[in-house]
Amino acid sequence: MSAHPRVVQLNEANDFLRAHPEVQFIDLLIADMNGVVRGKRIERNSLHKVYEKGINLPASLFALNINGITVESSGLGLDIGDSDRICLPIADTLSKEPWQKRPTAQLLMTMHERDGAPFFADPREVLRQVVNRFSELGLTLCAAFELEFYLIDQENVNGRPQPPRSPISGKRPHSTQVYLIDDLDEYVDCLQDILEGAREQGIPADAIVKESAPAQFEVNLHHVEDAIKACDYAVLLKRLVKNIAYDHEMDTTFMAKPYPGQAGNGLHLHISILDHNGQNIFSSEDPEHHATLRHAIGGLQQTMAASMAFLCPNVNSYRRFGAQFYVPNAPCWGLDNRTVALRVPTDSAEAIRIEHRVAGADANPYLMMAAVLAGIHHGLTNQIEPTEPIQGNSYEQVEPSLPSNLRDAVRLLDDSEIMAQYISPDYIDVFVACKESELAEFEHSISDLEYNWYLHTV
Repeated sequence: MSAHPRVVQLNEANDFLRAHPEVQFIDLLIADMNGVVRGKRIERNSLHKVYEKGINLPASLFALNINGITVESSGLGLDIGDSDRICLPIADTLSKEPWQKRPTAQLLMTMHERDGAPFFADPREVLRQVVNRFSELGLTLCAAFELEFYLIDQENVNGRPQPPRSPISGKRPHSTQVYLIDDLDEYVDCLQDILEGAREQGIPADAIVKESAPAQFEVNLHHVEDAIKACDYAVLLKRLVKNIAYDHEMDTTFMAKPYPGQAGNGLHLHISILDHNGQNIFSSEDPEHHATLRHAIGGLQQTMAASMAFLCPNVNSYRRFGAQFYVPNAPCWGLDNRTVALRVPTDSAEAIRIEHRVAGADANPYLMMAAVLAGIHHGLTNQIEPTEPIQGNSYEQVEPSLPSNLRDAVRLLDDSEIMAQYISPDYIDVFVACKESELAEFEHSISDLEYNWYLHTV
């Protein structure tokens, strides 16, 4: 007879505290709609109470805009008295924070109703509902993220970011040479601490590569047979990267497009699916004509436009797009082709997978994953046929067709009957309300460029 889950979790807390008597505090973390980590810090002696009873946080945590202000039109603020829900620990996420001077640990949480039911507006629950569709088919999801970011100086220039000085040479980088090992050497201590910190926290980061802009890098996460866990790792990795960089007197940004004229930050997702025997259902010596793979791609193509608000959730997200930066703006696919939205690596017949290349690093990993999996499930269950695969430069062959701004993306999501079959319409209403509020605030602001163009000329 297996132990009750609550007993198992209490054993986890006991084992951790016994192994780490030096830990004084524990950060209780939960990712909001924008993927921003929020929560509480508790003392060591309160950890057992958290595992036994959870902690209270307001439901409005999932209706915050990017500035942390409750969007009242979401219905999760004053309309419900800004009432609390209960947040419970997520198993196997208790670990030390290697950047802290005072020994501190962290623990991921997820929100529930008072009766124990999952809270509908927690993005992790949004994803779980989609993952359950695959479980009902006896399928297991394998997933891995590739996460891009910039190291930036802690001092901005006129409010704009700039690359940090190299700890080795003292120079600011200007190189756009992708995969350049010398650029890794310039920031070797920081980058190595990121990998070592990931290992200490159980985050499966297995490589860092130099990307195609000054002080831009990519961390590759190893695939795991749990789509939700893959998102947990992505959320924790972003927090780790930010704090390790700060320890090295640098900042980081996952903003989709921090520099005009330079590459943006992407969040690529690799997906494969295992059947009940543990076999990859995409495996094939001839992936171009493999029916199951084709149907998954067909579903992704059909739902991509309606998914864009989850893949690219901010006004700045849409500045990434452009052929010169390898950011696809049409739902095309191809084999071993980095100019398409859906790339199928074919280096191994057993490891055939789909690489989704559209989302920015500013996306919430749970919502991005939910949108991608919804497309795959829709394609598999309806046997959707894709377009023909693209060979060569897709930008010269396919007209842009994906939404090019957040307002159009939000409208398409709000009107999508297919997405509403996978993601609760109640949640879509909350998400749309928050993004429309951000758009309204953005559009009522006056930019420096407007003053430069119009103040003395019209």
